[in-house]
This record gives sequence, structure tokens and C-alpha cells, in this order.
Amino acid sequence: MAESVSAPDTFKVHGTGGDLIFMGPPGVGKGTQAKALAQESGWIHLSTGELFRDHIRRATELGRTVKTFLDKGEYVPDDVTVELVRDRLEKIGPSTRVLFDGFPRTVAQAEALDRLLADMGRKVAGVLILEAPRDELYARLSSRATAQHRTDDTPEVIANRLDVYDEQTRPVISYYEDRGLVKRVNGVGRVKDITTRLREALDNGS
Repeated sequence: MAESVSAPDTFKVHGTGGDLIFMGPPGVGKGTQAKALAQESGWIHLSTGELFRDHIRRATELGRTVKTFLDKGEYVPDDVTVELVRDRLEKIGPSTRVLFDGFPRTVAQAEALDRLLADMGRKVAGVLILEAPRDELYARLSSRATAQHRTDDTPEVIANRLDVYDEQTRPVISYYEDRGLVKRVNGVGRVKDITTRLREALDNGS
């Protein structure tokens, strides 16, 4: 059974309250905001997407496996993802807070993360959800695909990625909501305004 964690006093940007999870659908701008918050606060930004891309760039065996799933808009299998996260966490000092970006994406991953953090004397202090309407997300992803010539953002893949998020990741939000850890933030608007909303959600502790 997951450990019960009280969120209000541990969700703040500054302090030693625990690790944070940053979630949101594809195209919501989560990666940009996560990097800014982590840099501002002195946290480690642990992005599974960046871990995946690093292996793909280096053409490792794992990278080739990961690419076959990403090119279809599917999630990388839980066991592969969890081992990548474990390896990264083992290189981080226990007193340094971590902002998880793109992980966990399934309930099985969330349960595995609970066990992993408990083994390391860590805990999840809060979960930020950055949200935007589906039509807004689709437009952003389509625009990015055109601008960046991304082969993994075809119309079919974009639709599938949004469907997969709805089917597999929304239950993760419920998993953390049951523990009182979730805060939702509007992800529509100017980047700096969204950053302000996120900072206020963390600092207000409610």
C-alpha cells in the first residue's frame, strides 16, 4: 500500500520536503516549465524523455529499442523506464530534491517509484499537473512537427499520443489525488504567465 503523505507543508519550492512529479499531456509545454522550475530551485530535473533521447543519440541497444516505441507514439515498457530512473537516482545525493518530468506515466510505474524512493529514503511530496484543452495540444504538436521536421509527430502519432495519455496516465493522477498530492495548473497562455502560476501553486502550499 502506498505511503500516506501530507502535501501542504512539503509542496513548496524551497525546503527539504521531498521530490516532486510534474505531469501533463504531450504538447502542454511541461518540459520547458520543468527545466525553469528546477533551475530556479536547485533541484535535479530528471526527464525520462531526455534519458531516452540520450540513448537514441548514442545508438545504444536500449536506444534502438526505445525508438521503436516512440516512433509509434507508444510508451516505453515500464521495466525499461524504471531501471533507467533507478540508475539516474543512484547518482543523486539523498538531500538533493528531484523533479520528475515524464515519469511515472502508468500506475505500475507510480507504484514502482514508491518502492524505489522508499528504498532510497526519499518520498513524493507533491504532483503538479499542467493542463490544456485537447484541440490546443493538437495544434501545438502539429506546429512543432512542421517547424522542427519531427518524424515522431505525424497526425496519426499525435492523436495516438494524446489517446495513450488519456488511457494510461490519467489513472496515475487519480492514484496521487487519493493521497492529496495533486495540484492542477492552467497551461494556456504566455510562457512567463504559466511559470508564475506554477510557482504560486508550489509556494502557496494549498
